[in-house]
Amino acid sequence: MINLIEDLIFNTSGKGMFEITENINDWVSKNNINQGQLNLFIQHTSASLTIMENASPDVLDDVNNFFLKLVPEDSSLYSHGYEGNDDMPAHIKYMLTQTSLTIPIKNKQLILGTWQGIYLFEHRYNPHKRKISFSFVGN
Repeated sequence: MINLIEDLIFNTSGKGMFEITENINDWVSKNNINQGQLNLFIQHTSASLTIMENASPDVLDDVNNFFLKLVPEDSSLYSHGYEGNDDMPAHIKYMLTQTSLTIPIKNKQLILGTWQGIYLFEHRYNPHKRKISFSFVGN
């Protein structure tokens, strides 16, 4: 039985969805993981994690546009805004999305659907360093 916990840093270039599937595959390979459960947890309140289609960039654009409409970036709507107009909207988007993902691994492969990719969803306009904890149980 293997129990691994490791934090990895991901750089974002600002608002958007950044596919990290290959980074995760590299981590699985580096740690010689065969099968089990990998949990990813983002340690921030203005970015999140999601599994999304990775075949068409239009999907990512549509998701980003949907969230802009769902959570307006209008500072007159919010009391909190210490870090700019995108501060409170980023926290709301974080609350509406996922803070962690659990992905099964079998035969040294992430078990994802044909068009699924794992994304870091950055909700802030400025670039950030985002810390994600990788926690694995299995062999």
